[in-house]
Amino acid sequence: MKYICLLAFLSLMACQPAPSESSGDKAPNILFIMTDDHAKQAISAYGSNLINTPNIDRIASEGMLFTHSFVTNSICAPSRATLLTGKFSHLNGLRDNRDEFDGGQLTFPKLLQEAGYQTGLIGKWHLKTKPTGFDYWQVLLGQGEYYQPRFATDTDTAVIEGYTTTVITDLAIEYLEDRDTTKPFCLLYHHKAPHRNWMPDVDDLDLFNEDLPEPETLFDDYEGRPAAREADMRIADMYLSTDMKLHKDSYPGLDNNSGGAGIGTVVDREGNWERIYNRLTPAQKQKWDAHYDPINADFKANPRTGQELVRWKYQRYMKDYLRCVKSVDDNIGRVLDYLEENDLADNTIVVYTSDQGFYLGEHGWYDKRFIYEESLGMPLMVRYPNGIEAGQVSEALVQNLDFAPTFLDYAGVSKPDEMQGESMKEIMTTGEDPTWRDAVYYHYYEYPHGWHMVKQHYGVRTDRYKLAHFYNDIDHWELFDLEEDPQEMRNLYNSPEMEKIQVELHTQLAELREKYQVPESGD
Repeated sequence: MKYICLLAFLSLMACQPAPSESSGDKAPNILFIMTDDHAKQAISAYGSNLINTPNIDRIASEGMLFTHSFVTNSICAPSRATLLTGKFSHLNGLRDNRDEFDGGQLTFPKLLQEAGYQTGLIGKWHLKTKPTGFDYWQVLLGQGEYYQPRFATDTDTAVIEGYTTTVITDLAIEYLEDRDTTKPFCLLYHHKAPHRNWMPDVDDLDLFNEDLPEPETLFDDYEGRPAAREADMRIADMYLSTDMKLHKDSYPGLDNNSGGAGIGTVVDREGNWERIYNRLTPAQKQKWDAHYDPINADFKANPRTGQELVRWKYQRYMKDYLRCVKSVDDNIGRVLDYLEENDLADNTIVVYTSDQGFYLGEHGWYDKRFIYEESLGMPLMVRYPNGIEAGQVSEALVQNLDFAPTFLDYAGVSKPDEMQGESMKEIMTTGEDPTWRDAVYYHYYEYPHGWHMVKQHYGVRTDRYKLAHFYNDIDHWELFDLEEDPQEMRNLYNSPEMEKIQVELHTQLAELREKYQVPESGD
């Protein structure tokens, strides 16, 4: 009888599927997807009226969407250094894009390696020194190009023909195919797009042909915000060449100081656009010229000036930007499909974010850098079927500072004392964390040595209010009530009705600076 029961048991077990990589008892894989300069305003999960992003939205609808996700320093390289180290810029040593990353310091990929993870990095790096903590890496040289990108590995550099967003995705899927399947993986899959100068895939050039809605603040006068007035990042001043894709003969008579209406620089470095354009293959140029030649001809025949030129530049900028986002979304869909098809989805933490926010015409701007909402806020959504209930939305005040501790927590690795962020695991598991922070700290350093002339500043943001101090060659404070003034047009600092709130915010700011060990001279 015992023998018959044993045979029956073995027969039953033979019918069960073999354990898969999605089994809940295994350490979770981590797929960290980061784009460059992708604004929340261009993601339909955040209610965008500009674009539909169904694949990025999948991550949100099948996991958790964060509505209050913020960067610590809104510029490319510092954001990436904070991601790796879990430390603010003044401690990880990378305050602005001129600095080089110290790869000898502790990072979460190194700790995951020690815990048995296979770690990889594909795409944009932008930290000047060689990546450390990765079993394999293949990264763009510098900012990278949109077409025929140059990639470096630990042993070689090579040009890969194709559109960069697609190429990066091909390499990421190749990495997943070739990985050691006996180990959990952590892959940093980092896109160049939609970074300036917004060159779309030639197969997407005919998208977004209708005029897009203009932001209400496109012609902001910056009243009460002198640092904003002095910043050099207005759409009015975008280059007619690299930004607008006009060839030189399309704007005869315009030099580096004109623009037809005295509104700023319109032509960038001599020959720069020609070098970029000539990276296209003949087949790519054929499709490119079919789209842009009529635009060049129209501008030559009907040159714009004043506000008409600003509006024309806004439409040209935004359509190319959104076309770049469309390619990102399509390619993320390819990777999500790969996870599903290879039984990896359930046990893989998929994170989508950008290195910071971006201006899509708000306040008349492009770029980032400021503590204002469009550049302070980052998109963030996380999917993990084995550990995160689908369809959740969190209003917790989280930062890129928190990525490293979170990944370590899920991997069962203790957070080092030097990491300043906090694990978001409790929020993502239960929907809340009663001990979570009630304010975030921000600090921007790149002035006057750098692009766009955004003055140095630091500040605090709570769930409703924001206090910022601009310093260096200025001493100016700003306070905003984000509930009453979400576009941050009215500086309420020293307003009698805000006296109590102002005192409280100053106290919170001082406490955060002490907590995060910001040097007193580190204004």
